[in-house]
Amino acid sequence: MLFPELKQRRDKIRILMAQQGIDAALIACNVNLIYTYGRVVSGYLYLPLNDFARLFVKRPNTIEGEHVMSIRKPEQLPDLIKECGLPLPQKLMLEGDELSFREYNRLAACFPETEVVSCGSSLIRQARATKTEMEIEFFRRSGVAHAKAYEQIPSVYRPGMTDLQLSIEIERLMRLEGCLGIFRVFGQSMEIFMGSLLAGDNAATPSPYDFALGGAGLDPSLPGGPNGTLIQPGQSFMVDMGGNFYGYMCDMSRVYSIGKLSEQAYAAHQTCLEIQEAVSSMAKPGVICEDLYNKAIEMVIKAGFADYFMGVGQKAKFIGHGIGLEINEAPVIAPRIRQELEPGMVFALEPKIVLPGVGPLGIENSWVVTAEGLEKLTTAPEEIIEL
Repeated sequence: MLFPELKQRRDKIRILMAQQGIDAALIACNVNLIYTYGRVVSGYLYLPLNDFARLFVKRPNTIEGEHVMSIRKPEQLPDLIKECGLPLPQKLMLEGDELSFREYNRLAACFPETEVVSCGSSLIRQARATKTEMEIEFFRRSGVAHAKAYEQIPSVYRPGMTDLQLSIEIERLMRLEGCLGIFRVFGQSMEIFMGSLLAGDNAATPSPYDFALGGAGLDPSLPGGPNGTLIQPGQSFMVDMGGNFYGYMCDMSRVYSIGKLSEQAYAAHQTCLEIQEAVSSMAKPGVICEDLYNKAIEMVIKAGFADYFMGVGQKAKFIGHGIGLEINEAPVIAPRIRQELEPGMVFALEPKIVLPGVGPLGIENSWVVTAEGLEKLTTAPEEIIEL
């Protein structure tokens, strides 16, 4: 990756570090290494407030450069930092929300004379909340590839398929279009494979994960997504595959039906499209996330679908979430979230309804906040596609 892009990202972190009197960061977690170095390595990126970043790398051993040094164990860090002609930091930031307890303590012990603070994860996530022009371009390209894969879904459906069988075919389409497959989520307790296809009443099955809709999954060890449900006439299914084509998690959901659905189902889907239109028209820099959520709730209550909005027995308490290197970044469009939208923020907006006996309805698209409002990044057809 070009150095000016990495410098821009690192400087965003440095500005936040300076506000808290932090004079160096030690970055060890994959997503933050991608953000600050452009790739995953086994090792550490040392980011001083007022000097060049240094990479101390264990693996791969093929990385070379002016500011790259080999390392075997973290206890070497102080001597390597001194060897670079840098003073040891007085206040050092670690990724406290992502490192294991043991690894955090081991790294902290390497700097016994230093004040070590654990705010690295939250501070870097704050920097990542607004994207650079290059990151936004990755999203645009992902949106094109994502839509191209979804366009081919009707061609792989066969009558008598289960949700799992069709999901496998869609996963194949996604991979052939360049999807990397991995679905990166912040937090230890949310795991998912590529995304989900939810058909019929399985869409209403509660999940332990904080996703818009759940699904039983195939096994209690991975409780989410398709469960082997036969896709039947008169039912809907929703495809919600994570579009990780360039390392960035583009997000898009579309609804399909086997034959015609009930009038109530089409009305529910139209309500979600109208919510998307109203919220996206309202969103611009300075607008508060909670106000967008409240607008959606006001509309769904008026339409008479509040009991089925964002789940049935267990409801998701948001209608949108930031996306980036992980699927759950800032901002979050939810109650009590008073954060204001800023130019460069990228988020998924996903008003969804689940009707018992029918299945999931609604829409999800990815958007970037511009100076004037929003730009839609995912542009596949939004009506219910009948198979």
